[in-house]
Amino acid sequence: MTSLPLPNPLRVVGSGVSVRTTAISDDSALLSLLPDETAYAWVRNGEGLVGWGEAARVELSGPERFSRAQRWWSNWCAEADIDDQVGLPGSGPVAFASFAFDPRPGDSVLVVPQVIVGRRNGRTWLTVIGTDPHPIRPTTTPRRPSGIRWSQGTRSAPDWQSCVAQAISRIAAGELDKVVLARDVVATTDEPVDPRFLLDRLAARFPECWTFSVDGLVGATPELLVRREDDLVTSRVLAGTVRRLADAVADGRLTEALLASGKDQEEHDFAVNSVAAALANHCTDLDVPERPHVLRLANVVHLATDVTGRLADGAPALALAASLHPTAAVCGTPTERALGLIREIEGLDRGRYAGPVGWIDSHGDGEFGIALRCAEINENRIRLFAGCGIVAGSDPESELAESQAKLVAVRDALESD
Repeated sequence: MTSLPLPNPLRVVGSGVSVRTTAISDDSALLSLLPDETAYAWVRNGEGLVGWGEAARVELSGPERFSRAQRWWSNWCAEADIDDQVGLPGSGPVAFASFAFDPRPGDSVLVVPQVIVGRRNGRTWLTVIGTDPHPIRPTTTPRRPSGIRWSQGTRSAPDWQSCVAQAISRIAAGELDKVVLARDVVATTDEPVDPRFLLDRLAARFPECWTFSVDGLVGATPELLVRREDDLVTSRVLAGTVRRLADAVADGRLTEALLASGKDQEEHDFAVNSVAAALANHCTDLDVPERPHVLRLANVVHLATDVTGRLADGAPALALAASLHPTAAVCGTPTERALGLIREIEGLDRGRYAGPVGWIDSHGDGEFGIALRCAEINENRIRLFAGCGIVAGSDPESELAESQAKLVAVRDALESD
């Protein structure tokens, strides 16, 4: 019998560590408070959470990574001495988390920062873990990386188009309905990249997205995998994309074509149905709109559907994320066949790209997005990712153009002044 992989040893600063949360009057931009490169963030439209330092950490792998993460987090919170004077989702201790797309091999991580600043509905609070008398530290201005050099990733563009063509033929043969294929590109710089630089620029350009930073994975995702606030559960599904044009009339025509596209509507329906089916195991009163709406971002337009429900079984946000991942929006339909084809032909170690990323608090509330429009930072090497949903009506050239449009978000942020 093959044994399941065990999580790496965890590091915790003390047993029964003190956690104190108080309201503060600081109205500074959350990202401006990050003092150094140990940046943790989940920010949208100026609200959310940022953190720095490391009070506790666990790294996990394998198919039980979500359940092991929940057990570790529950135990850590049970042993902590928590004084939360705010009582909002995200106050008290918070773990920032980023999970591998594929459990094979799949390195995932949860980190509890030593200092967390949160903001919701105009209220701001400070959480300190331990006894740091001066938790808010002086900040430095992150510098734009110099000497950026681009190179192809795991596959060249023509090779990736061939991979897409192979997937289309497998779909035409009736093996599956949809598969999502990813590609990467790589940038190297003269000096290590400060994640705060990317965070600032992504948040400024995509304020309606969830801008995140967890252990070297930085991005701005438009797709909310799941949010839990008490018994209210929400998921935003995106599938179907076109690149925006500078000309308003031409841009409008492309948007109209996207709404009328049978190929894009089919891709979107697969994604919505997969989310609704997963949430039905935990929720009642599901509201699944019949038609998607249009979400306009700075560089692309998406078909979007917001699915909501009322929690029936008390599942924490982490368990909800586990039940939803992977959705058809990042894997395909049927799930197991799509995942098998990805492993067979994609030729790419996605790492934590397209996996759940976000945060969870001690009450089980939290938000997890899908790690899209993101980059993996390793000193002076930055790996960018993009993926496209392939269905029967897909075309390799069009899918390549869509992937390039998605890569623009992080690429432009990295190169901006």
